[in-house]
Amino acid sequence: MRNKLIYKYILFTLLLLVSTSHAQRGARVGYIDMNVILENVEEYKKASDLLDKNIENWKKEIELKKIQLKQYQDQLNTERVLLTPELIQDRELEIQDFALEIIDLQEKRFGPRGDMIIQRTKLIQPVQDQILAIVKQIAEEKNYDFIFDRSSNFTMLYSAKNYDISDLVIKRLNREQRIQDRKEILEEIKTKATNSNN
Repeated sequence: MRNKLIYKYILFTLLLLVSTSHAQRGARVGYIDMNVILENVEEYKKASDLLDKNIENWKKEIELKKIQLKQYQDQLNTERVLLTPELIQDRELEIQDFALEIIDLQEKRFGPRGDMIIQRTKLIQPVQDQILAIVKQIAEEKNYDFIFDRSSNFTMLYSAKNYDISDLVIKRLNREQRIQDRKEILEEIKTKATNSNN
């Protein structure tokens, strides 16, 4: 909570400084909605679907281990009357070790440095970097002083639609994707032409 207040204070101070320094032309402020943009990027959808599949597989893996742990516990409870105290203690230690393995697996998959975070960064970060590069390009072309992300923690109490540049970002992303697709098609044609000449 304290960090948000500090962040808002710094942001307010920066806005105030820029608006006074650019009093003659006024500060130009725009915003985007990163969620809307990402919903319109096919590459992001594919990366997100792949990550969701991996997460589902990891959850199944952990659930299977938990079922196996329950089976071990039930088996020990069933056989407890037939076992010596030493054997019971050994089996309990084995069950505790297996339970710790499950906790380690959960941490490995879903912890702060786990596979989910690593894959999310690897799959989704390039798309976000591309979006941020386009936002920067638009900001420089249109002389914006600030561009905010409406979907982030920053609270935007009011915003006029004419300052929303999300559609412009989406158009540029789509244009870049079409250019990339054309380049790939041309490369395929060149490769086929080269192979047919040989």
